[in-house]
Formats: sequence, C-alpha cells, structure tokens
Amino acid sequence: MWRKRHPVDRDYVIVRASNSSSSSVSGDSEEEEMGFLDGVTVADIKHPLPELGPMPDGLSPQQVVRRHILGSIVQSERSYVDSLRRILQDYRNPLMEMEPKVLSARKCQAVFYRVKEILQCHSMFQIALSSRVAEWDTAEKIGDLFVASFSKSMVLDVYSEYVNNFTSAMSLIKKACLTKPAFLEFLKKRQMASPDRVTLYGLMVKPIQRFPQFILLLQDMLKNTPKGHADRLSLQLALTELETLAEKLNEQKRLADQVTEIQQLTKSVSDRSSLNKLLNSSQRQLLLCETLTETVYGDRGQLIKSKERRVFLLNDMLVCANVNFKGQLEISSLVPLGPKYIVKWNAALPQVQVVEVGQESSGYDKDHVVVQNVGSKKHVPSSQSSHNKVYLGPPRLFQELQDLQKDLAVVEQITLLISTLHGTYQNLNMTVAQDWCLALQRLMRVKEEEIHSANKCRLRLLLPGKPDKSGRPISVMVVFITPNPLSKISWVNRLHLAKIALREENQPGWLCPEEDKKSKAPFWCPILVCRLPAFSRALDLQLGTALHSPVHSSLLGFSAVSTSLPQGYLWVGGGQEGAGGQVEIFSLNRSVPRTVKSFPVASPVLCMEYIPERSEEERAGDPEMAADQALPAQPAIYLGLQDGSILVYGSVDTGTQCLLTGKSPRLQPVLCLKHSPDYLFAGLQDGTVAAYARSNGSLWDVTAEPTCLTVGLAPVRTLLTLDDAVWASCGNQVTVFDAASLKAQQIFEAHPEEEAGVTHMIKAGSGVWMAFSSGSSIRLFHTETLEHLQEINVATRTTFALPGQKSVRVTSLMICQGLLWVGTDQGILVLLPVPRLEGIPKITGKGMVSFNGHCGPVEFLAVALSTLAPDVLKSEKEEDPLAESPAADGEKQEGGSTELAAQESPPTREMRKKGILLQYRLRSTTHLPGQFLSVKEAPSAAGGATLEHTEEDGSIYEMADDPDVWVRSRPCAQDSHRKEISSLAVISGGRGYRNFNPNGKTPASSETDSTLLMWQVPLML
Repeated sequence: MWRKRHPVDRDYVIVRASNSSSSSVSGDSEEEEMGFLDGVTVADIKHPLPELGPMPDGLSPQQVVRRHILGSIVQSERSYVDSLRRILQDYRNPLMEMEPKVLSARKCQAVFYRVKEILQCHSMFQIALSSRVAEWDTAEKIGDLFVASFSKSMVLDVYSEYVNNFTSAMSLIKKACLTKPAFLEFLKKRQMASPDRVTLYGLMVKPIQRFPQFILLLQDMLKNTPKGHADRLSLQLALTELETLAEKLNEQKRLADQVTEIQQLTKSVSDRSSLNKLLNSSQRQLLLCETLTETVYGDRGQLIKSKERRVFLLNDMLVCANVNFKGQLEISSLVPLGPKYIVKWNAALPQVQVVEVGQESSGYDKDHVVVQNVGSKKHVPSSQSSHNKVYLGPPRLFQELQDLQKDLAVVEQITLLISTLHGTYQNLNMTVAQDWCLALQRLMRVKEEEIHSANKCRLRLLLPGKPDKSGRPISVMVVFITPNPLSKISWVNRLHLAKIALREENQPGWLCPEEDKKSKAPFWCPILVCRLPAFSRALDLQLGTALHSPVHSSLLGFSAVSTSLPQGYLWVGGGQEGAGGQVEIFSLNRSVPRTVKSFPVASPVLCMEYIPERSEEERAGDPEMAADQALPAQPAIYLGLQDGSILVYGSVDTGTQCLLTGKSPRLQPVLCLKHSPDYLFAGLQDGTVAAYARSNGSLWDVTAEPTCLTVGLAPVRTLLTLDDAVWASCGNQVTVFDAASLKAQQIFEAHPEEEAGVTHMIKAGSGVWMAFSSGSSIRLFHTETLEHLQEINVATRTTFALPGQKSVRVTSLMICQGLLWVGTDQGILVLLPVPRLEGIPKITGKGMVSFNGHCGPVEFLAVALSTLAPDVLKSEKEEDPLAESPAADGEKQEGGSTELAAQESPPTREMRKKGILLQYRLRSTTHLPGQFLSVKEAPSAAGGATLEHTEEDGSIYEMADDPDVWVRSRPCAQDSHRKEISSLAVISGGRGYRNFNPNGKTPASSETDSTLLMWQVPLML
C-alpha cells in the first residue's frame, strides 16, 4: 500500500548576506516593491485552485502512485501559498495600517522584503498547476512545468533577495521585541489567534525550506515514472533546476552565516586591537563554528569545572569566546536570539596542535615545553613535566591500560614457567594460568573501549602560551567536549586541512572566474596535500593508469580517521613503449602516502579495474558460489597490458598474489576494462570488445574463450557499464549493447567530426559526459534517450591560467561528489560543479581552475573514496553489549569467536558506563577478526559460558611492524544502518609539477619525472 509522504520540515537553511539587499530595502515606494510583475498582483486575483478529479478505472499501480504524489504536490503548494498570504494578511498589512505605529513603514518593508513577489511567483505556478492537474489523466506531465516555472532568473532573484535579507529581518524583529512592548504583544496575540500556533518566524522560514520539499516530491515522482515515459526527461531536468537553485541558495546561506558570526565576534573585540583588524580583513573566512564545552581537570584527573564556549575556526586562526545569551525567554520563543561573545583567546593556526590521549610523546617536546592546564592557577613543575605524565582526565585510563599490559607480560612468563612443571598441583596448572591471561585480556578490552568511547567526543588542543620567568615556553592544554563523535571528527579534519591550505602552493590553490571577478575559492574546494614521484627516477617510465583499492581497518586511530587520506591503497601502472611495465602500490592509511609494494610486469600497463568483493546477499543468491565455499570472496584488481595480457591480482591485505593470467583474443592491446555483475569487458585495439563470463560465481576467468563483440575498425578506447547496458566507443561513435544478451541495441554519433574519437565516458545522474581525441569540448548525453544535452568548451576556462593558449585538448575526465574534474594536455586541471541527484548533470557555473598542475598532459585522474569505519559513530548506548546482547549472541564470526562472556557481568557494565575517553592506536589483536589467539570460547551444551582452552601460542599482543599494511577486517552487518562518513581524495598523474599562479614559485623539479598530485576535500559528514 502506497503511503503519501507529506512535505517534511527539514532544517534546510539557505540564506545569503548581500550588499544589494540593504539598498533595495531602503525604497519607500510600494509600487517599486511590486515591480517584478508591472504592478499586476496575481496573488490578489481569484483563480480556481488545483483539484484532482475522481480516479479513473484501469490505472496501473505506478499511475496510481504518481497520481497520489501529484496530490501531495498540490496540497503542499496550497499550504505554502496560504502561509505566504498569512505573513502579509496577519502581520504585514495590520502593522502597516496600525495607528499609532509600533513598527515604522520603512522597517516594516525591510522585515517583509520580497514576500509579496514570492507569493506572486507561486500564485502563477499554482495557476499553471491547475491546468496540468485538470488534464493529468490524459497527459500525465508535470516535469516541464517545474522547469518553466523555476528556471527563470526572476525566481532566483526574488528568493536570493529574500534569503539575503532574512538575517537582518530577524534582527529587526528581535530588536523591536526588546524595545517595543506593544510589538511583542502584537506577535503573541497573532500567534495565539492562529489555528496552528505557528510563530511569525515559523512562517517566514518556509520559503527557505521550499525547494528541498519540492526536490523530495519530484524524486518520488521520478522513481515511479518508467523509462520511455513522456514525463521522465522533463522530471530529470526539473530535478536539476531545483537542485541547482537550492545549492545556490544554500551557498548564500553559508556566506550569510559566516558574515553574521564574524560580525558578532568583531563586536566583542576592541576597535584598536590587532584581532579586530584581522577579523575585518576581506581574506578572512570562517570554516567551522560550534558551541563546545571546555573542561578543566585536576592533577588526579577529576573534573573541576566545565563551561560552554563558542569556538571559531578561521582560515588562519582559532578563536575561543564566551557565550552570553541575553533577552527575555518569551521573546526567544517567538524569534531566535543571537548570542553575544567575549573573546577568551586566539591562536595562529600553525601553532595549534591536536593531541590524542596516548600520543602525547609525539605531540610536543616535553624537555623544552611546560604544559599548563587551562583554568588551573599554578604551573606544572618542570620536574613533573619531564616524566611525560600530564594527567588531564582521560589520560589516567591510558596509564591504567599500560599497567595491565605490563601485568599481562608477567603472567605470560608465569604461564610458560608453569608449563615446565613435572608434577600436578591444585590451582597451579595451565588451565588456571590461561584463565589469568584471559581475565587480563578482557580487562584490557574494557579499558580500550573506555578510552575509545571518551576520546570520540574529546578534543584536546595544545596552544602556545607566554614563556615562564626562565624563558621556557609554556604550552597550554585546552580540552573541549564536542556534542557528538561527528563533531569531533569534523574539527580534527578541518584543523588538519586548514593548516595544509596555508602552504604556499594553496595560497591560492584555485582561481574562480565568476562574474564578480573574485578569485577566492569556496570553503569546500580541494586542497593539494602532497606531490610525489610515481616511479623511481632510474626507471624513466610513462604513467598509464591508476585506481584506488579501499580497505577498512578497525586499527585506524581516531585522529588518523580525520587526517589520513581515504583508507586503502593506490595502484599506479605504467611502463615504457617496447619495454616492460611497472606497478607501484602506495598506502593511503596516513596523511602522506608511502610505497608499500612494487613489481614489474611483462608489458606497459594501459588500464586497471577494481572488482569489489561480492556481498553476502549476492553470494547467497549464486548457486555456483554457494556450492564452492573454498573459493575466496575477496576484492581483485584486473590489469590490462600492451601485449594483450590480462592479469588478476589479489588486494594488498591478502598478499597481492597474482591469481590469474590470461590473453586477449589475437593478443590485441587491452585499452580499457569495465565490469558488470555478469561480465568483465575488455576494449581492444582492433575495435572489438571481449566479454568474459564469471567463473564459479567469483572471479571472471580470463583464461577462458570470451564472447567477442564487434564495434568497428577503430580502437575501443573507453567503455561504460550502466544498469542494463554497456557503452563502447569506436571513433566518434558509441555502440550500446544489452548488458545481459550482449546484443547491439543502438549506435549513435557522439561528435560530428570523424577524427574526434571518444576517449572518455563518465556517468553522473542520468547523463554521460564525453571527452574526445581532438578539440577542447566535452559533451553531455542522456543515458535513456541518447539525446545530446550540453556542450562545454574547456578552453574558455584554461585561458585564465594560460592567457592566449587556444589549442587545448581534454586528456582525462572524472566525476565525483558533484564535481567534474577535467585534465588537459597543457597540464591544467579544471573543476566544474554538477548536480548530485538523479537529474541531468548539466554544468551551470563557470567552475574553478587549479593553479597546481603538470608540465605535460594530465595522463589520468583517479578518485580515492572510502567510507570511514562506522564504529567511530557509536554512542555509549550503542557500545553497551548488554543493549545488543541478543543480536551479539546470534552473530558468530567464521573463525568461531564471539563476544567475551565476561563483558556481560555487572562489574563490566559499571565500568563501561563510566568509560569516557580517548583514542589512540593500540597494538592489540583483540581488534582483529577470527578467534582469540590464546583461548577459544565455545558455549557449553547447557548453554553456559564454559571456556574451552587451547594451547597458548604466546602472541596475544603482536601486530605487523609496518602500520601501512594492515590485516583486512570483516564487515559487521549490524553497523550497516549507521550514517556514513565519506573521505575523498583525487589523484592526478602527469609529467612533472607546475604552478600556474603568476605570483607563485615553482619548486625546482624535473619536468620529465612521472608525478602524482593529491587533493583532499573536507570530510563529507
């Protein structure tokens, strides 16, 4: 049964601060305010409201659902228009007519600025909607109406000016409430008289939430519109228009919030102070702002006091302020009251360090620095600081954990001695000794979890202080409690990237050629984190391709989660024409990549394809795979070589073994590889596609004879797999094959010039962007109708970095997270924003040009995207094993281990509840999958928790010495529902490094070395 979804009230805040709004509001003429429609007030003219007639017989289930969604759109729009009318009729008009006036006409116009124009826009939309509703059962089209109504510049202008003015309007209302009791009384009476008790603020925030509501409704409509339907492309275009509009307004809201927060902060600082000048600088950007709880601890770790602080992360400094909310409680219920700040301290960003508990030894030099706890009245004696023991609350747990580790080492030695006894003695045997080991191991697990839990929301910052009398520097430790683990991760990540952004190559890193001629990049722009050689200089190899092999490891520390590149490994392949090939594998499990493995192959590597491991559902539904349980269910990397070889390797965490070796038909060079659920497709030099079927439900057998699909005479340079089709390029044409039957369905021309062969195809939403072997344009095609929708000339963007350079060719293309990356033969990278939803990925903005690039063509662009381990988001309730004991009892890993029974005892529960703390990386195998190394736990026949002992192997606390190579952990089914955090990095490969900033200094480096550039974007929370 389909259930109608009503528009949801989400906290979509989309407001901007603009200089134009204040000047526009200043006009006193009401005719000027209505100027958008030449004085015709459509909202005042009575028109029939949209009404759906009785449902006709014989409708399909999808048609019924679409009809219900249309009803939701009609009802939602009617409610929205009524709210706009209430703002004017219940508030604006009475205030304008009231005598004596409690709000001047000028202020009244400023508060309700552009509400009438928004009402007129939606009144016109409602008229058009009525005609569509009337003919719905014959036409069933509504997408084009949204496109026509909301793609007009007038709509963006009206909403932008309303949103720009929203903050100042709320400020005027708040001020009037505080100074004019009659106005406050008027608002209270109007609210009480309304049937739904919605405040004026509640009504005026509705325009800010309108487009997200429309998007949700159109997404529902699109899901229930089959392919080939006349309304489908229109709905996709409508989604694109609405998403673009919402994104622009969201960005304006972010800028407005930034301006407001910095203005509030500036008011609290003396006009003559250096901080005031810094805050008033046009280069100052607010990256993050949040209310955190500052905590002060005593020498024994006891909590002395806590206080709420407002912490501001600017692009080059960190500011902490006291928060003062002043005003009557009854006013705050009608309109949000802004806080007043008193600055406590500020610090330059390079001097701020994040110190996790257990990592103090690397955080600062304790022989030359005295650490003082903020809020304490006395300095820590130098004798105490030299012992590296600064107990600020949770570090006490780390000391306790170290004591347990030492005790375990002693007990292990005792166990070895007991094993040498010749006689039998009561309470002195191997069973008892192993029980000791097990008990200590359990206590350590509990301590680890207490440490892990507390550190999830604890932000410890080391700040520079004033030197003491002897001249020794004083470092001040400040401890904040964040509202949730997401907040902690966000703070550490933004602090880390903000420091990198201050490097010379990122000042600035991007040029934004917008209409206002500003070159300041937006806060979300990628940051160049490192550049490194792809191969050894002695090899002199050319780059071919790269891919990211993700790995999720539970051993990744909490701080490293926020600062490292996306977890996993970067495979880079290349070679030399007429010689052999080479593969380099870099670990990304840290903030700077490091080579962990390299090996030669017989021929240059032209392409790679990453095949993820099949999910448990896929394996369960595959009878062949179910029958062959010995087959490894693991990710694999397929390599296509110049000599026609196809090599299959296991992932790094399983030893990087070569699992299979095959040859393409007629030993043709393998130019591209793509996979679908059923086939592995190889694009070959002679214009054919080799399709390899899956073998035994797991790997594709590249040694078997493939199905050959003839595409044309030119090389198949790129392939694209969609849900039900495979696209193969040959020259300037693209052939569409059915993904199941492998039969050619359609051939279409992607470029009018024959010599412009298709070299890249990238899918996003319902569109495919293509690049070509000649020319500087990229073209967009619809995935369903194959219609050509847009063409963009990249050369117009690159001229900002290389003036006068007209001949530009696109050499690489990649899309991720709403950004289209374009690499050119000049070494320049262009970044273009595209919609992220199911709509058409049309480019609407001018985008950005990177000042960091290569000396030669950008050979490839690769994306490293990983989802961070979901256990970092667990709350303390979720971490309590008692809360999940029924599920935990039923979920055993393949190795046979279960949760330790001792964790269910009352003392453990008490310890777990008290646990608040840290994070660090512990060298412990208790995190690893499989059974415990010292003992094995199995339920007894009676259902008890009797422990079955096995021989002690003496390796309870050992781990690989190389932290870059970790053991692969198994995914946990019960974590799948938790919110995901995506970590994203983009890698470009080419010859050398070049800085295109005319004022920048290019470092001395060889222009011929194969070089990798890595960009990172802030974590997407």
